[in-house]
Amino acid sequence: MLSSLLSRGVLAIAIFASCGAAVTTVSVNGTVAHSIPPLLLLQNRAFQQMKPNTIDALFAWAPINGTSINVIADPIPLSDALPNSLELTIPSGTFGQVGFGNEGYWGINVNASWTYNASFYYKFSSASDFSGKITVMLQSSIGIVYASAFVPVSGSTTTWTQVMVHLTPTSSPVSTTNIFTVTVDGFSAIGGTINFAMFSLFPPTFKGRANGLRMDIAQTLYDMKPSFFRLPGGNNLGQSFSTRWQWNATVGNIIDRPGRMGDWGYINTDGLGLLEYMYLCEDMEMEPIMAVWAGYSLDGASLPENELAPYIQQAIDQINFVIGDPATSKPAALRASLGHPEPFHLQYVEIGNEDFFSSESYIYRWRDFADNLTATFPQLKLIATSYPFNPTLDPIPKQYDNHVYQTPGWFAENAFYYDSVERNGTYYFEGEYAVVSTNASDIFGTPTNGRLVYPNMLGSSGEAAFMTGLERNSDIVFAASYAPLLMNIANYQWSPNLISFDASQVYPSTSFYTQQLFSLNRGTEYLPSTLPQNGALHWSVTRDTPTNTVIIKIANTGMTAEEMSFELPFNGVHGTGTATVLSGSATASNSPETSDTVKPVTSQIKTGKSFSYTAPAYSVNVLRVEVQ
Repeated sequence: MLSSLLSRGVLAIAIFASCGAAVTTVSVNGTVAHSIPPLLLLQNRAFQQMKPNTIDALFAWAPINGTSINVIADPIPLSDALPNSLELTIPSGTFGQVGFGNEGYWGINVNASWTYNASFYYKFSSASDFSGKITVMLQSSIGIVYASAFVPVSGSTTTWTQVMVHLTPTSSPVSTTNIFTVTVDGFSAIGGTINFAMFSLFPPTFKGRANGLRMDIAQTLYDMKPSFFRLPGGNNLGQSFSTRWQWNATVGNIIDRPGRMGDWGYINTDGLGLLEYMYLCEDMEMEPIMAVWAGYSLDGASLPENELAPYIQQAIDQINFVIGDPATSKPAALRASLGHPEPFHLQYVEIGNEDFFSSESYIYRWRDFADNLTATFPQLKLIATSYPFNPTLDPIPKQYDNHVYQTPGWFAENAFYYDSVERNGTYYFEGEYAVVSTNASDIFGTPTNGRLVYPNMLGSSGEAAFMTGLERNSDIVFAASYAPLLMNIANYQWSPNLISFDASQVYPSTSFYTQQLFSLNRGTEYLPSTLPQNGALHWSVTRDTPTNTVIIKIANTGMTAEEMSFELPFNGVHGTGTATVLSGSATASNSPETSDTVKPVTSQIKTGKSFSYTAPAYSVNVLRVEVQ
């Protein structure tokens, strides 16, 4: 009855082929319903998808010292992908430094231990005799300068020219209400017009990657030891045909990435593109689960079957970019030219996202995509996104992606959901799940009606109960992931999320710590035990054979502490073990105002062949006991 369990940071699914026994995978993984924000500090940096000559096009930008700025459709743009530029006009009678500033993503974190890399393109609209300098600064909203650099420029520069500077702050202000500014001497430049395009401002990134991730956010993810990453996210695949995520528009030079209107109401710059996603998987030692757009969009429209061919080819090209041979594939050759000649690791491809919303069209869309992808890449495992076996699909999917957002009670009550699922060679990916509300009658309502803004212990203990069931049924559940992943507290469209952040801080939630506890305590074998009977208590038992450690995960979803007694079938059980406990009141949460309210606490406990343990109310517990 023993079953192999996920070991180290590799997906259990990676060893299905070599294991006949059940494989246990913990339900903690980094995945998204929309894309991770890159480290980029400047908002609206290239005026992508903006309507020229409008106030909206200047979002996040403001003039300095009475000058005039406007976003225009540039007659000679920086690139076909970036048709707009920022036009700076210096009026007569101007004195002092004039220009513009960018407020960042609701603030900019200025840190004296970092060196920031800043760049932009500029040109004069017509030749002039101007000779001076452009000043680039990081400063407070009231003008305190923290870092500056100077670039000599000439009015004879009428073609796009890139400027790159380094900014090293002299101090680290507590406040993040700082701005990035670009100015010129107004008196010297009176009457001139300068155009700017594609600004960039990056401090050091995670693993030093170009276009990389903010270090503290990425490190928080890495500390969770996620097994896989689902990319480019679920709904991020596309709101409509025209705004769908297209891999080829997200790779190469950033000036060749047009961006698009994202699915959550804001512009996606696509600075974080397919190559950056794959590097992220490498850097964090995660298995990629990559989705391809499959003819259906969130607006409810499905392509007819006779129009699918070019989209199937685009999916083939996307996969070839990741794993193809540069000698025989143009997309793979492009990957090689961008610095990664070796194929990335990839074995799972998801066809579409939430196609249960368009089940009837998915019958032919799945068939056409699956047949063509299998013919081209027979080694890949394809994941279907309709309801399992409803409708009937051909070829029969071997993997399904299930999504659920519900109440704490639902998750606890459905901890046995997969126990009764038929073992027929089908495997399941719990691709999105989270407690989002305490109100079963209005799951997606407002916070005043039960919707959670931040995860709390009532919800996290319910999720943990469900996760014990995923671990128990890991012979058929090969992966699972909380969703969504990240939330900027200054501007968000969905709650709750696993990790919240602002311009300078990261706020791991109670659900983050729940996921982390499961991830860091995986074990290598699943041990059958007495099944939970108490409605409030749920547990799962595994063993880590390299360390001879029994790992017991317990979720108490009730309002009172619960006494438990364990009988271990091993000799030589150590007399002491450890208990790592995450607990708090039902409503306890790690909001920005109370960011450290609930964190795991580890202590020693008395153990033995038989021992007792008390699980606190609303708690997630991990007991580790060494055996011989």
